[in-house]
Amino acid sequence: MPHISDEELVQLIPAEELSFRSPLPTQIVSSAEYFPEKQTAKQKQVEVRLKELGNQMSSKLGMSRRKFFQSAAGMAAGYLVMNEVYGGLFDVSAAEAATPELADERRAAFAHQYVFDGHTHFLRDDTRLTNLLNMRKAVGKAGWNNALADGDQSIESLKFANYFKEIYLDSDTAIGTISNSPSEIEADWFITNDMAFKARDKVNAFAGSERMMAHYTFDPHEPGWLEGIEHAPAFKPSGWKGYTIGDNTNKNLAKPWRLDDEKLMYPAYERMLKAGVNAICIHKGLFPPSLEAQYPNLARYADVSDVAQAAKDWPQMNFLIFHSGYRHVGGQGASPEVAMAEWEKTGRSSWVSDLAEIPEKHGVNNVYGDLGQIFAYTAVAQPRLAAALMGTLIRGLGADKILWGTDAVWTGSPQWQIEGFRRLEIPEDMQKKHGFKPLGAADGAVKRAILAENGFRVFNYDPAKQLDRGDKLAQIKTDYVRNGPSPSNLRYGYARRG
Repeated sequence: MPHISDEELVQLIPAEELSFRSPLPTQIVSSAEYFPEKQTAKQKQVEVRLKELGNQMSSKLGMSRRKFFQSAAGMAAGYLVMNEVYGGLFDVSAAEAATPELADERRAAFAHQYVFDGHTHFLRDDTRLTNLLNMRKAVGKAGWNNALADGDQSIESLKFANYFKEIYLDSDTAIGTISNSPSEIEADWFITNDMAFKARDKVNAFAGSERMMAHYTFDPHEPGWLEGIEHAPAFKPSGWKGYTIGDNTNKNLAKPWRLDDEKLMYPAYERMLKAGVNAICIHKGLFPPSLEAQYPNLARYADVSDVAQAAKDWPQMNFLIFHSGYRHVGGQGASPEVAMAEWEKTGRSSWVSDLAEIPEKHGVNNVYGDLGQIFAYTAVAQPRLAAALMGTLIRGLGADKILWGTDAVWTGSPQWQIEGFRRLEIPEDMQKKHGFKPLGAADGAVKRAILAENGFRVFNYDPAKQLDRGDKLAQIKTDYVRNGPSPSNLRYGYARRG
């Protein structure tokens, strides 16, 4: 991506080439929307301890360490170590890590818990977004990984086939939603609208029930975009997707816009409602100070200052704010430690707290927060911050307005995020100081709502009518699990060297 410079590029490696395939990430991986931070001291501590525990457990159980980390017991070991390093934020026991049967039993207990992922991605087959390929070749030529020096590199891992495996076979996700990213350069759309809906239809026809949904992506500066919205019902979209920042891939070409622009957007809302789809998903946040220094004109379009007025003027629309406006990703001055320090000093997080305060300040109830990237990024680097963000969003928006999204497949299979969320609890000291309510049990009301029920409601999805839990996809997954699942434990994108 243009905002990752050549100087920054040589500091990165493909996340797939990280030598340690842990059940959960032990350092931050970027989807190229931001420059990833170095592995922190605590993350290094988690990695070292997890390797030790993996060696002990795998030897005791008579299996390879890699096989152990592909198991439910290996996942439990990951969160056990997270508790050792960061404090007891995750509900996990040493017995789970030591006893595969117990870990398998726990995961099986949640097999029928609905997980509705409203925020996933893959790349088109003819993508020209080859930055990852160029990086892999540079890594090889620099001598860091000689296996990458010669021959053609592939980004098949970011395309549909691997997406399908990582989402539907290697995680508990029952229903996924294809999201998208537009561009001023037509070939730089992640996928076209037509491709998104064809993929959805392909999966649903194969499964025999509705396992996949898709957004219709719009660009207010694209010729004929309003007519596109009028014709969109033919695709049967689940929602609308837009980037107020404009072109997120080529920010130098971005033509930003605001949700509260009466002349530009209000005619679009009217057409969206007429089309019978009132969920509009808007990318916000992921815009650290270092990126603002490069593109100072875009910051006011990346924040959430335009959400309240639009939501107030259009109460029939539901405004789903992707990433919940979370700002602190990558670059100088935006590390997880900086974000945690901001929270500890002020009890606020830019721009998440601004989003959470909109209902009380403006008297609206049609604003939602999506957890894509926000949970993955904080849970592996500052899990107390992950808990704080959950408390902030629930206190402000309400537990019925938080939507599960993972931004997978960039972060690999979303299972580690699902496990982390099921196990996470807001610490008691944080609950008392900030008036947060506990998240509760993995299958409790709050987590059930966030993992699926809120998404079902806002996207008008009725699982009793639209989902067959014994469909062909379920049968294939049963066979896959019975024959020994093989999650890759890979993440895709950029990671920092050394």
